[in-house]
Amino acid sequence: MISIAAGDFLLPFIFGEIMRTIITLIYVVIFLIISLPIMGIGWLMTRKDHHRLDRFYLRFIQWGFHCVEWLSGSDVTVEGLENIPTDRPVLYIGNHQSFYDIVVTYGRLPDVTGFIAKQSVFKVPVLGGWMKQLYCIGLDRSSLRSGMDMLLKAIDEIKNGISIFIYPEGTRSKDGQVHDFHPGSFKIATKAKCPIVPVAVSGTRDILEYHFPNVKKSHVTLKFGKPIETKDMSKDEQKALPERVRDEIIAMKTA
Repeated sequence: MISIAAGDFLLPFIFGEIMRTIITLIYVVIFLIISLPIMGIGWLMTRKDHHRLDRFYLRFIQWGFHCVEWLSGSDVTVEGLENIPTDRPVLYIGNHQSFYDIVVTYGRLPDVTGFIAKQSVFKVPVLGGWMKQLYCIGLDRSSLRSGMDMLLKAIDEIKNGISIFIYPEGTRSKDGQVHDFHPGSFKIATKAKCPIVPVAVSGTRDILEYHFPNVKKSHVTLKFGKPIETKDMSKDEQKALPERVRDEIIAMKTA
């Protein structure tokens, strides 16, 4: 009798998770399909104004990500948007917990921003095309040449007015902790002489990673720290940047 009662209690809960997962997956597939003509329409309407086209693509993808949040049942609290400079591009540095980090973060960015992503992701049909349109840059971690190319492209994008977002841990944290940052990531900011905006995200692992492939409701906290100027930094200050930014992100997560 106890096991039956427990089953009766858990069945609607489990069924709800399965339905949420299926509906979210169906939505993502449909969104990618309908985004193809949207991409073409946007290009035809704004092809003579690249900035307007970029903003159109940005808002369209942000709308799509907000829909994913809603379908997953996520409740997102955002702090520190006022810390993001709006008069110049920046390098966002964030901790990485989940696939959902990008969904939650990209939907809140005020201007066009390219993400550093695995080179293999660009091979995914439609998704890869969108990533190129959105100034994302591929990185093959096993190739030193790929790392150098990524740095040069990211620096050029920032100099051309496009912000860049990178996760310097190199991969998603499997235990939820903020692991060491690769120092090479920070050369993007010091060479481009742009500010660094620390970004701390918590709760995204509870949506998917802890119980893959099921999607569960979760409360997510996203915090943007105050910008760190790199223009006049000494060599010693540049060397200390990875640990400094990591410490700030950890402090934001625990505050």
